[in-house]
Amino acid sequence: MRAELAESRTFATHRAAPNQDYHTFLDRKSQSDTFAGFEPLWVPDFLFDFQKALLDWSVRKGKSAVFADCGLGKTPLQLVWAENVVRKTNRPVLVLTPLAVSQQTVREGEKFGIEVRRSAGGSPNGAHIVVTNYEKLHHFDSADFAGVVCDESSAIKSFDGKRRAEVTEFMRTVDYRLLCTATAAPNDYIELGTASEALGEMGHMDMLSRFFKNDNNTCDTKGRWKGYGAPRERVTQKWRFKGHSEQAFWRWVCSWARACRKPSDLGFDNAKLVLPPLVEREHLVEARTAAPGMLFELPASNMWEEREERRRTIQERCELAADLVAGTKQPAVVWCHLNDEGDRLAHLIKDSRQVAGANSDEEKEEAYEGFASGQIRVLVIKPKIGAWGLNWQHCAHVVTFASHSYEQYYQAVRRCWRFGQTRPVVVDLVATEGERGVKENLRRKSEAADRMFTELVAHMNNAMRLDRSAHYEKPVEVPSWL
Repeated sequence: MRAELAESRTFATHRAAPNQDYHTFLDRKSQSDTFAGFEPLWVPDFLFDFQKALLDWSVRKGKSAVFADCGLGKTPLQLVWAENVVRKTNRPVLVLTPLAVSQQTVREGEKFGIEVRRSAGGSPNGAHIVVTNYEKLHHFDSADFAGVVCDESSAIKSFDGKRRAEVTEFMRTVDYRLLCTATAAPNDYIELGTASEALGEMGHMDMLSRFFKNDNNTCDTKGRWKGYGAPRERVTQKWRFKGHSEQAFWRWVCSWARACRKPSDLGFDNAKLVLPPLVEREHLVEARTAAPGMLFELPASNMWEEREERRRTIQERCELAADLVAGTKQPAVVWCHLNDEGDRLAHLIKDSRQVAGANSDEEKEEAYEGFASGQIRVLVIKPKIGAWGLNWQHCAHVVTFASHSYEQYYQAVRRCWRFGQTRPVVVDLVATEGERGVKENLRRKSEAADRMFTELVAHMNNAMRLDRSAHYEKPVEVPSWL
């Protein structure tokens, strides 16, 4: 009933006036751009042509998202966007980043001649662009800022319900908003819904109910979603597009977001941004002890067996990972998933530094700075702690253990393999015989992600092309009864 009422309200909103031409009627019914921003006041020469295009669109849009790949210059884009808002409103802008990325943002500002002040709470006197970590957001008042930037905004969907609501509520009353991330997956409707909600476009559940159908029928007898109140990512649901809603959905996403993995996705030349080769090597570890009740190793058939084998082979896997970075005298990042793995690796690799969840924010930032400056040769860390936003182009060697999470793998590799890297990047994937299924799943997700992002860019380009080219030779009058 509620959905039918919403449909009737939508129709009433788009009802055509007598003698209104058909093009205007369709335009009002479509998911088209609504611009609440302004013409850019400052477009510096240090931006690439595709960055200038993204800046122009996002400033005019006012509230928008930019899904640009690692190393495409989201930080200078964010800072120039913020500077434009400051010049327009004469009020400060807040930039939210993952831990340790705030200091990196300050350095980027110095590099490009944009003053950026870091703060743990409140707006420093005279500061125009203020940067802080997501964890410090509760120390700030949204009324003090004219604009807000969420760097690595894909992290928002991983926050618990309280913090995610805090970010959304903070942004709700701010006039100008920009979300930037590299990992928005086209089929990750949770992430797209979270971004839309933060921008004030459409709520997460409103988006799902408008464009999608839930094949699992996970509703109770009162029409409420089962699992309501639990984190969204823990509710297992299978969504598919309604009848003919797919194109309407992507046109709607296109109205508030732009996506690119290379400049040519936006119609520009790739010549100035070419990645060096990526060399991916797989290493199989033989377990010294078989699983309980087994005479020899077999591929794990479920999550329980995978976890059991992962813990049973910690020593073997860590020894191989340590051997891969020992003696190279080159910087390396070793990504692990368990506390015991991190402790063992830190013991085996003498010139390493482990970043653990138990470390304070200050200790983590000190380790990141030490690694980036070359004081620490090998960094041992979990993807969920430090895989977002950090620039480590000085490092060209990554060692990681097998995992089902393609997003974590992608982000871990892209800390080093990103635009600005001058050397081929070597990625060593360490797995056991029983983890063959994990590797195959990771490979499948990688291929699917590339394919789906390509489709996302194509959908957006088609939607933009339709919006720009829609016209009719003769105006068609709409009957008054419409």
